[in-house]
Amino acid sequence: MKHVWQMTINLSVLVILSNFTLMAQGEPIVLDNPSFEDMPRHSKEPRFWTNCGNPGESPPDVQPDYTFQVSKSAFDGNTYLGMVVRDNDTWEEVGQMLSSPMRQGTCYKFSIKLARSLTYYSVSREKNTPANYIEPVKLRIWGGFGKCDKRELLDESPLISNVDWQEFKFKFEPQADYTHFVLEAFYKTPSLFPYNGNLLLDDASAIEPIPCSTDIPAVAQAPSVLPPLVNNGNEEEPISPVITRRPPPDTTTRAGSKGPKTMFGVSKEDLVAGLTVPIEDVEFEANSAALLASTTQYLDELEAFLRENPNVIVEIGGHTNGLADKAYADELSAQRARAVVDYLKANSVSPIQLRYRGYGKRYPVASDSTPQGRKKNQRVEVKIVAIIKQ
Repeated sequence: MKHVWQMTINLSVLVILSNFTLMAQGEPIVLDNPSFEDMPRHSKEPRFWTNCGNPGESPPDVQPDYTFQVSKSAFDGNTYLGMVVRDNDTWEEVGQMLSSPMRQGTCYKFSIKLARSLTYYSVSREKNTPANYIEPVKLRIWGGFGKCDKRELLDESPLISNVDWQEFKFKFEPQADYTHFVLEAFYKTPSLFPYNGNLLLDDASAIEPIPCSTDIPAVAQAPSVLPPLVNNGNEEEPISPVITRRPPPDTTTRAGSKGPKTMFGVSKEDLVAGLTVPIEDVEFEANSAALLASTTQYLDELEAFLRENPNVIVEIGGHTNGLADKAYADELSAQRARAVVDYLKANSVSPIQLRYRGYGKRYPVASDSTPQGRKKNQRVEVKIVAIIKQ
């Protein structure tokens, strides 16, 4: 009986100590508007958040606004926060006053969904030319005592290269009773030169006190990237892109025409609405919508044909291989198709003639079990939408 009483007393002491520990740690600190809900718009921070960026530069954006061609769906609610870093050594950040101060010596956990957009078109501050703010950046979290005060760097994420939403977790132990909280987009460190990049943020958690012995993994889910070009059995080595030289476009004239009479070997007389033709030899940087400079010459035939035939309307369709997950494949294929459209428009093709669409991995033309098959599936096609009678 004595042992039973002793066990009961010990358990009671443990419960009391646990309660005292919870009281000492405090209640979770809840953020205002943690999923950055507001009217989609550029250069205006979401409600309850303060713009803490560099003076003279525009504030962050409530996305998706489409001004900068950011089209990703929100993870939570309808909108999310978009922040950039710029090539003139300026970057964006937001902050707010906390519902209650963080306590010195108390450990906290915090999580937020982060992603990167494959398109974030704006203007280079250094060159004053159009630029795609596509480079990966990281999130830095600061504590301070006033609006936009960055007194202590509490934690930072790895570089955010994933284009689908991923949950990133943080743990910090503030060295003072900070009353304010700042979220900052920042460059890869160290970096010799500033660059143009973007960071998307959604669904921030409360800031919760935890025992300091708690282990918090930095990434709750591994970022999605395209797998290397090898088969499941690793029996074949990755292949390098092979650029096949194409003969110059057919520029023979017909009835006084000065331009090409064919589009990738198909004559104008044979074009009908719904016809789809692959654009061969167009390559992109790995896991990116950036066209390789050595392959844009193969778009010149299409560019010349469309300029000489303004009554032909086409859709540029992007496709990926089957190894990526659906969300990644859909977004990457759409952004690659858009990159081709942007190239054509930059070379004087009328925007009225151009559409684009990402088909992801829905329509393979070969097996994904070999590098050659995957390369065929990861393609760009041009589809005739309409031929307007003149």
